[in-house]
Amino acid sequence: MTYKTAVRAALLCSLAMPIAIGLARAEIIEQILVKVNGEIFTKTDLEQRQVLMLRQKGQQIDLKSDPNNVQLRKALDEITPQIMVDAIDEMLMVQRGRELGYKLGDDQFKTVLDNIRKENKLETDEQLQAALKAENMTMTELRKNLEKSMIVQRVQQNEVMGKIGVTEDEAKKYYDSHMNEFTTQPTVTLREILVSVPADGRGVNVGADEAAKARADAIRARVTGGEAFDKLAADVSDSPSKANAGLIGPLSLTEVSADLRARIDKMKVGDVSEVMRTNRGYQILKLETKTATQVMSLEQAREQIGERVFTDKRKVEFLKYLEKLRSQAIIEWKNPDVHKAFDEGLKQQQAAPTLQ
Repeated sequence: MTYKTAVRAALLCSLAMPIAIGLARAEIIEQILVKVNGEIFTKTDLEQRQVLMLRQKGQQIDLKSDPNNVQLRKALDEITPQIMVDAIDEMLMVQRGRELGYKLGDDQFKTVLDNIRKENKLETDEQLQAALKAENMTMTELRKNLEKSMIVQRVQQNEVMGKIGVTEDEAKKYYDSHMNEFTTQPTVTLREILVSVPADGRGVNVGADEAAKARADAIRARVTGGEAFDKLAADVSDSPSKANAGLIGPLSLTEVSADLRARIDKMKVGDVSEVMRTNRGYQILKLETKTATQVMSLEQAREQIGERVFTDKRKVEFLKYLEKLRSQAIIEWKNPDVHKAFDEGLKQQQAAPTLQ
């Protein structure tokens, strides 16, 4: 997470107002939804996260046209499971980080603020304070949110990511089962000269077709006689590609028609085709370049494989780590609906696909 991303999240978390205001409820007594190792997560905490996620998804809830809040309730039902899992996991990781002594020091916080000023073009402390005030945030709140983000990142890195490696067997297994990822299809680059055949509402005029064919034959004769294909394409072609001296491609051979591929397969680089009739008119092609199918070796693909296998293992090991933290925690649910949402979020998390 960059400084800019962290600050944006911190500002939005502070700015988010409870959903209860939008629903015109007068209730002001705080409600504890769950305790995690004695630390509380409240109704206001949940509502702030709900507002933030709705904003991130770009969802606009129109309460006037939806007086019974059906649209809002549906949106909240969809996002609350993930929110509760993320909230509990964050609390557990922050608690673990504090056990390990992680905190945002004064020098680190100063560095963060310097980056905030730079990225947001805030040249003085007064401008920064004004920006925070405009977002209804204090410096203390900003530091608290940034510290949480920093602690979570350090816990992830030191407790999980730093302990993950990719074995030779894992790399070989991934390579063998994902060979298509390391295979480059054959390509060609062509130049074309097109002589179009004019047509009217009754179809192609035979005389015009014969004249176009004769013109194309004459152009090909000039090519075989030694004139530069690219110069002729730029001078006489009726195709839009004349602006690029007739250049087409590179094209994957899997994307061209079977008839054209059959012709290209018989050509060598530098060869010029016979005059061909197409639905656009008469075409002449020159084969500029041709590449064969290329397959990266295991050694050449090792870095890519390492990144992809690591990404998959990271998710698996991170979920195992979170399950361990949850199993060791004392989680006291005070609201059955929120508990149910959390359980649903866990099911969604476990069902998310990983690389195979």
